[in-house]
Amino acid sequence: MSDHSGSSGYSERDVQREVTELQGRSATAARLFDIRRIIGGLFVLYGVIVTLAGITASDAEIDKSEGININLWTGLGMLGLGVFFLGWLWLRPVVPAVGGEGLGEGEGDAE
Repeated sequence: MSDHSGSSGYSERDVQREVTELQGRSATAARLFDIRRIIGGLFVLYGVIVTLAGITASDAEIDKSEGININLWTGLGMLGLGVFFLGWLWLRPVVPAVGGEGLGEGEGDAE
């Protein structure tokens, strides 16, 4: 019997390096596309825009809403919610499973 381990052109070290590189990319993608980052960023952006609209509102616009500067209060609420989501992301960052941890591990071990 001949040894077929070298016929594919990939050594165990090459495969392990490729797996490690893919895990690193996966972790980066998980952090980048975390829904908390997207929601928090959008709420902060829109909150700044609406707050500026509230700060620059005329008396006629405020009178339309029965004396309440609705843009200012809504903008500040949106800013608060956006900061909450970004703070949550900062305090509890995504930690992807490493080394095969997670679903599917050990499925064939019971047989």
